[in-house]
Amino acid sequence: MSENTAAAQVAVHETLPSRVLVGRGARREIPREVERLGARRVLLVATGSARAAADELVGELGARLAARFDRPVVHTPVAVTAQAMKLVEETSADAVVAIGGGSAVGLAKAVSARTGMPQIAVPTTYAGSEVTPVLGETENGVKTTRRDPAIAPGTVVYDPELTLTMPAGLTLTSSLNALAHAVEALWAPDATAVSDALATESIDGILTALPAVLADPTGIAGRERLQESAWLAGLCLARTRMGLHHQLAHALGGTFDLPHAELHALLLAHVMAFNLPSAPKAHARLRRIVGGEPAAVVGRLARSYDGPTTLGALGVPRDGLRAVAERVAAQPYPNPRPPEAEALTRLLEEAW
Repeated sequence: MSENTAAAQVAVHETLPSRVLVGRGARREIPREVERLGARRVLLVATGSARAAADELVGELGARLAARFDRPVVHTPVAVTAQAMKLVEETSADAVVAIGGGSAVGLAKAVSARTGMPQIAVPTTYAGSEVTPVLGETENGVKTTRRDPAIAPGTVVYDPELTLTMPAGLTLTSSLNALAHAVEALWAPDATAVSDALATESIDGILTALPAVLADPTGIAGRERLQESAWLAGLCLARTRMGLHHQLAHALGGTFDLPHAELHALLLAHVMAFNLPSAPKAHARLRRIVGGEPAAVVGRLARSYDGPTTLGALGVPRDGLRAVAERVAAQPYPNPRPPEAEALTRLLEEAW
């Protein structure tokens, strides 16, 4: 066996250093975490949906609060990051706390990447990006992604009480967004026993807890399981290379400025149907978890809410699909089935 062949068969599992606080009321530990980091001037980044939690945190931070930025935008446009950076410079902020969905976490990552300041992520949705070393940024309609261990937040706070007010539609789409991270980890070329275990537990948790939470959105036990499962899905995203699903979501989202969770939710079943015949091990594992045909199960969930469930309903122009397919096919992410432009166009037409 040559050295090159041996190297190709060696999987690498890396664990990022991180500190995670989990449990009901965990958000009340944030001021102590700020103090532990030695920070004196905190920039608080918050999404509109997390306004009440951000207001509470403002009071608890007291004099340590340097400024508050309430205008994060999906897909982390560099122009918005520039606005936040101006605030950092004006207030001499030395740490950033993000509270809210993926747009808040993404902006905090972008600020930290530019300054080196420590960050604390407090997710209120099931995005998963808070535990990843990945930053996606958009400029001139093009989304680019980079990976660096320094990008990952040093502290993550999971408080299920912060998810109790999530509307049913966002609960569904955000959960399916997390599910996509775990599903793609199963067919990733660098999957390991650890990533398989994380993905399996995450998928089982999401598909078990989600129907219960949709039936009773205020049930804290179901919310805890969903949040913990989304955490595991985020670890899958951090440790394996994502494939066609994430590439399509990045290409479509960056080009047409689409809502992140809704886009992931509606695409997932289509990509599963496309890929699973070429990923027999992932297919078998998913069948054991769901007790049926995985793409059909996920598809029924994705169509079960009142929001947009097709690309057409999201406002994507049908005549723009071919260009996206060609762009993805020209520089494909690792994927069990080669993503040829014609086949991708058909996939997108079905999703449209």
